[in-house]
Amino acid sequence: MHTLVFATNNQHKVSEINTIIGENIRVITLKEAGIDIDIPEPYDTLEANATEKSTVIHHMTGKNVFSEDTGLEVNALHGEPGVKSARYAGEEKNFQANIDKLLLKLGDNTQRSARFRTVVSLIWQGKEYQFEGICEGHITSIQKGDGGFGYDPVFIPTGSTRSFAEMSIEEKNQYSHRKKAIIQLIDFLQQQP
Repeated sequence: MHTLVFATNNQHKVSEINTIIGENIRVITLKEAGIDIDIPEPYDTLEANATEKSTVIHHMTGKNVFSEDTGLEVNALHGEPGVKSARYAGEEKNFQANIDKLLLKLGDNTQRSARFRTVVSLIWQGKEYQFEGICEGHITSIQKGDGGFGYDPVFIPTGSTRSFAEMSIEEKNQYSHRKKAIIQLIDFLQQQP
């Protein structure tokens, strides 16, 4: 069994990952590793921020580590909020304020296509590997559902009529950008001795 430290403090992401990862990989959260820091995300790409998070925790622990950075990219807003998705409306990372800002900026624009994009950075035996997952969809004009987190109440994945916030974790994982990236990580690990 492989053991990985997941470089996040976001319990929603931990829960989502644990439903995907299976029993052959043991995921240790930062809290379980005794680490209580907020890792900066200073870069303007998901790739660089994911690398920053996994590198910081790898240097602190010396262990195999993975992190992820996810952005919602709205075509009509030229890719906003993108890398700033969690802090779109300010540094306090308020989900509702972020949604409000997004819907206000879109207004009555009928071009509402968007995608969630996740980049996973894995540091394995001291070397970094990256994996990407994308989920295409569109932004609703009103919030739907009360599950999930982040932009889930306003994002409907292509192939569904329901928002992520109206789905169980298992249903969401049928479309999930995060799952697509994590499956690649699992496939990689299964090839390691």
